[in-house]
Amino acid sequence: MSNRTGGPVSNGAIDSATDAGADATAIAAGIDDMYDAFLAADRARFDRHLHAEVTTWETHLPGTAADPLGAGRLPGRRDTSGARPGLDRLAAEDKRIDVWGDTGVARYVLVAEPTGGPAQHSRVTDVLRRVGGDWLIVHHHSELLTGHG
Repeated sequence: MSNRTGGPVSNGAIDSATDAGADATAIAAGIDDMYDAFLAADRARFDRHLHAEVTTWETHLPGTAADPLGAGRLPGRRDTSGARPGLDRLAAEDKRIDVWGDTGVARYVLVAEPTGGPAQHSRVTDVLRRVGGDWLIVHHHSELLTGHG
C-alpha cells in the first residue's frame, strides 16, 4: 500500500504514523476478507464489512448515493440482475489507503476474473468509519473500466 507520494500511508490527523499504518493494514485486510467472502458465497461475512446505512454507486446498479445499499439487499431484491457468474478470482489490487482518526479512504482496482472469460477491472473508492473498533464501509463507489486488461 502506498499513498500518492510513495509512503506507506498518509497519516492526516493521526499523531503516529505507526497507528495510521496499522489502521491502513486493518482496512486492507478487511477489504480482502470481504472479497474472499464474496467468492465463498458467505453473505453474512461479506455484510459484516458494511455499515448498516452504506450507500453505493456502481456501474451496474441503479440509484444514487442517497439509496442505502441495504434497501437492495432485502430478501427478494438482492441480486436482481440475475445469477452471478462463476469467478476464478476477485481481488483488490494497487491499494492506496489514507486514515484520519476514525475515517479512512481506500482506493484500488478490483479485478474480477470470470471462469472462461476475460478479466474485468473496476476503479473503486471505499470510505470507511471505525465503529466499535471495526472498519466499516459507509460508501462504496465502483466504476467499470472499459478497454483495460
